[in-house]
Amino acid sequence: MVRRKAALAASVGTLLEYYDYYLFGLSAAVVFPKLFFPDSSPLAGQLYSFAAFAVGFILRPIGGIVLGHIADRVGRQKALVLTIMMMGVSTFLIGVLPGYRSIGVAAPILLVVLRLAQGFSTGGEMGGATALAVEHARADRRGLFGALLLSGSGVALFISSGLMSLVSSLPGDQFLTWGWRLPYWLSVVLLVAGLIIRSRVPETPVFAADREQVVKRRLPLWEVLRRPRPLVLGVLFGFANSIGGYVLTVYGPAFLKDRGSPASVALTATMIASGVQIVLAPTWGILSDRVGRKPVFLGGCIALAVLIFPIFAMFSSGKPALIYLGMTLGFSVCVISMSALSQTILSELFGTSARATGVGLGYQLTAVLAGGFAPMIASALTAAAGGASWGVCLYMIGGCVLSAAAIIAVPESAGRSLAARRAATVEAGS
Repeated sequence: MVRRKAALAASVGTLLEYYDYYLFGLSAAVVFPKLFFPDSSPLAGQLYSFAAFAVGFILRPIGGIVLGHIADRVGRQKALVLTIMMMGVSTFLIGVLPGYRSIGVAAPILLVVLRLAQGFSTGGEMGGATALAVEHARADRRGLFGALLLSGSGVALFISSGLMSLVSSLPGDQFLTWGWRLPYWLSVVLLVAGLIIRSRVPETPVFAADREQVVKRRLPLWEVLRRPRPLVLGVLFGFANSIGGYVLTVYGPAFLKDRGSPASVALTATMIASGVQIVLAPTWGILSDRVGRKPVFLGGCIALAVLIFPIFAMFSSGKPALIYLGMTLGFSVCVISMSALSQTILSELFGTSARATGVGLGYQLTAVLAGGFAPMIASALTAAAGGASWGVCLYMIGGCVLSAAAIIAVPESAGRSLAARRAATVEAGS
């Protein structure tokens, strides 16, 4: 029962965190250029909007360090209550923020400030949530428990894209004037639910058993950095799914819009893909518990590299059915087969006393270096290629090659007991 509560608490909190984060990404593609950068050209407005999306990644590593420290020294549960409160408040404030026509340049400035707050909060979320989930799990089910976080992320993307798709169908200019704000206001409901669930979950047994020893050890950040190989590998193996995920779900709607597809088609494609993600994420986790993390991850990496040109050909067709298929293949099948395992693999690279910090820092550095600027890079590559998608495809293939090389170097640890590694600090390649 406690394990189920822990999995629920981790997943529900991740749902809120990524509901808010995906909501901003979708808005950056279809709303913010007109609302916050109306005097710019369409391309410049899109780039400015994606830049606002990208700045949220700047504070994610810092959030991973600060909030990861709290999780590793004070407790996983307390840190996760803090992250969910920060995200919920900043997202609601975005929903009431006036546009450029109302308050001038203060509008995009405040948007960036609130985006930075989102980034700081998200930086601490994944490390703490992963530690909470996998430390409560049995050794033969860690892949499943870690993947459930991505099911929560899938629910978040499904709800956010579904709501944005719904409000985008409002008549006239109602979507741009007030309709887009409704999904932001509804985040308050998720915030209250998440706080209630997370406040009732006990500390993980692994952390509780090591509590006295943990507080006597070095700072978690130093424990991670003094043996950098696990962190370096942890950052690099996530490039493919980070670039792939943000290009497909954030840049993808803008790419489709430029080719004449209505915003509702792009948002529906994202919603369908996220619905499939909810089912496939735990499936990939279960498979990794049985055959190992590396074969499943590597398979998804290779599949994305092979399929990305056909996927963008489907996007360019303008046919909704092919667009839906392309988004589902690229995101739900290829990207999620990697993303569903990333948190668990990272958690198995670090010891108890630095796990939340190691996972948070590794995951967020990948997000900064690979994911955060991916939509903006994709926009620039497409523009440089005269509207063709081959540059974006090669960019994603390059990420796949880097990830494949890194995951091959990561030691397989499926089925190994975390309890047997309590005394370790960072044990991936030492």
